[in-house]
Amino acid sequence: MDKSRRRVPRQRGMTLIEIMVVITILGLIAAAVGVAVMGQFGTAKEKRVSLDFGGLEQGLQLYAVKKGRLPDTATGLRALVDEGILTKLPQDPWGQDYVYTLERSRPVIVSLGADGAPGGEGDDRDLSSRDLDTVSAR
Repeated sequence: MDKSRRRVPRQRGMTLIEIMVVITILGLIAAAVGVAVMGQFGTAKEKRVSLDFGGLEQGLQLYAVKKGRLPDTATGLRALVDEGILTKLPQDPWGQDYVYTLERSRPVIVSLGADGAPGGEGDDRDLSSRDLDTVSAR
């Protein structure tokens, strides 16, 4: 074969513009997905708190059946572990302990939110078992 007649296949690559367009499209998709996912984190945390409230309230009911009364505020949720009802106490999604009080013979469990302090708004707001229906409905 004659070397002059031999065709060398031309390699075709992507141009810089094409690469930039693809990267821009991928960035826009990632941003849209990120915004949607980030909005769900708060809702998921609230649902977890609601589930924890339900489990702790069931534990408190079992404690009341065994002892004939609910634990006082000073003893708190620790009584559930001491009685063997729970192996360990759950923490809220922000890594804080739940706060327990006994108000008018009714147990109230509170998550102090992301800031771990009473009050606040957004992720910092308190979630209470008194508002359990409100929290779980979100």
